[in-house]
Amino acid sequence: MSRRALVTGAASGLAAGIAPELVAAGFELVAITYRTTPPDQTLAAIRAAGADATATRVDFLDDERTIASTLDTLVRESGPFDTLVHAVGPLVVRPFERTTMAEYHEMFDGNVRSAVLCAHALLPSMRERRFGRVVFFGMNGASQTVPFRGFSLHQAAKSAVVAFARSLALEEAGYGITVNVIEPGDIRQKSIDRARARELIAGTPRGRPGSYQDVADTVRFLVDADRDFITGAVIGVTGGLKGAAERNASDQ
Repeated sequence: MSRRALVTGAASGLAAGIAPELVAAGFELVAITYRTTPPDQTLAAIRAAGADATATRVDFLDDERTIASTLDTLVRESGPFDTLVHAVGPLVVRPFERTTMAEYHEMFDGNVRSAVLCAHALLPSMRERRFGRVVFFGMNGASQTVPFRGFSLHQAAKSAVVAFARSLALEEAGYGITVNVIEPGDIRQKSIDRARARELIAGTPRGRPGSYQDVADTVRFLVDADRDFITGAVIGVTGGLKGAAERNASDQ
């Protein structure tokens, strides 16, 4: 089966490392979206790994019609996609008393609305083929609404993403589509690989920081064609990090 994936926000952050790693899972094309960071480095890495690559600028904070139109064009020109890895998600870390309504909209439009719009754009072709893999990104503890100081808006948005994904998993299962969520831990150095991470020390139970490869391994597992009996799951890639005190969120 010819496979095509869309990875959102893959010009930077964890997704920039994840997108090229998908090629090893048998994808012939990996499309990415970007906002402001040039996508050239990610595109080169995907092609070096042996797959075709395309990049489309999508600002998920733009108006709804513009985003939907851009995604529809992307699906028409580069799809159909059997896999969506939705890694976009802006982050605001600030005590609630200092947050604004603009930041509220940024958190919910950038994390929740973006997931809904991508699902609307990609699921129809997956249903038609009766096969699909969808991976959304939460935040450590979002599935249990675990509180972290300074994360009121972000954690609320990520918890909404988990709720959306779990309901979507039930509705789409009959079409052969799985929908799962990854909750990365406190991975601050998003461009380091596992080998480098193992040389460093971090305040996780594992004792080292996470890397993009740790997350990419989980993505590849979930999007495998044979992984049709795992859906509605939330998998933490955290090095054992659980508690709010351990997270030690900065008070910005």
